[in-house]
Amino acid sequence: MAKIGFIGLGIMGSHMARNLLKGGHTLIVNGAYPVPDDLTRTTTVVKNSTAVAQASEIVVIMVPDTPDVANVLFADDGVAAGLSKGKLVIDMSSISPLETQAFAKKVNELGCDYLDAPVSGGEIGARDATLTIMVGGPQKAFDQAKPLFDLMGKNVSLIGDNGAGQTCKVANQIIVALNIEAVAEALLFAARSGADPERVRRALMGGFAASRILEVHGERMTKRTFNPGFRIELHQKDLNLALDGARKLGIALPNTASAQQLFSVCAANGGKAWDHSAMVRALEIMANFEVAQAPASDAKAA
Repeated sequence: MAKIGFIGLGIMGSHMARNLLKGGHTLIVNGAYPVPDDLTRTTTVVKNSTAVAQASEIVVIMVPDTPDVANVLFADDGVAAGLSKGKLVIDMSSISPLETQAFAKKVNELGCDYLDAPVSGGEIGARDATLTIMVGGPQKAFDQAKPLFDLMGKNVSLIGDNGAGQTCKVANQIIVALNIEAVAEALLFAARSGADPERVRRALMGGFAASRILEVHGERMTKRTFNPGFRIELHQKDLNLALDGARKLGIALPNTASAQQLFSVCAANGGKAWDHSAMVRALEIMANFEVAQAPASDAKAA
C-alpha cells in the first residue's frame, strides 16, 4: 500500500480521497486547507504542501484552476519543495494543457514523474468511484498509478504525453456543455407547449435521444435541484480553455461559444455556483417561462 498525499478535498476530491482510503492506502493531507471531519480522523494532517510531498510517495492534486495548481506545486511551501527523486505527481484538476506541459517539465527536472489525469463524472462519479479518467504522461508512470485510478474510476485511459489528458478533458467539457444546452432547449420547448417535461424526459430515455445528460441533468431541470454537482463557474473555466485554444489553433467553435454565453447569463443572475444543469435557467429567463412551471392557459395554442 502506498503513502499518498492528497491536496484538494472539495466536492469531488473528498470522495476520491475516501475511495483511496477504502483501497487500504495511507493518506497525507494539507491542513492549511479545509479538511472534512471524517478525513481529519482517517488521514495524517500536515501543515503545508511541502510537508505533504515529503511524507508521500505519490502526490495527488485536485484543485479548481490553473493558477491553483501552480500555487500548490511551486509556492514557497509547495509540493516541489518537498519532492525527492523518484516520486510521482498526479494532477487530477482540469486546467490548461499548455501550462500542464510546463508544470510537467519543471517536475521532471526534479527527477520525478508527472501525470495529468483530469476526470469526468461529477460528484456522483467521484462518490461511486465511476469517474472517467483521461491521462497524459509516460507509460511507466501510468502503470504505477493505474491501481490508484482504478479505485477512483471505471474508464481509465492513457491518451498520450503530458497535456494530452487535459486536451481530452477540454473536449469532454465541450460535449457536456452542448448536450446540456440541447436537453435544456428540448425540455423548455416541451413545457412551454403544454407537455409534462418530466414525462417527456422519461419517454425520450427510451429512444435515440437517450443520454446520461438527459437522465441526470434533465431530471435536475424538472425537479429544480441545482445544488452542485459541478459548478457553472468551473464549466465556464473549462470552456474558456476550449475557446482560447480554438483561437490559437485558428478554428471556430460556434456552439461552444453559445453555451458559454448561456453560462454567463446564469452567472450574471447570481448563478455562478449553481450546478451546470442550471444552464436551463438562462433559456428560461429569455423565455420568461420555467420548465417546471404549470403551462400558461394559452400554451397549447402557442
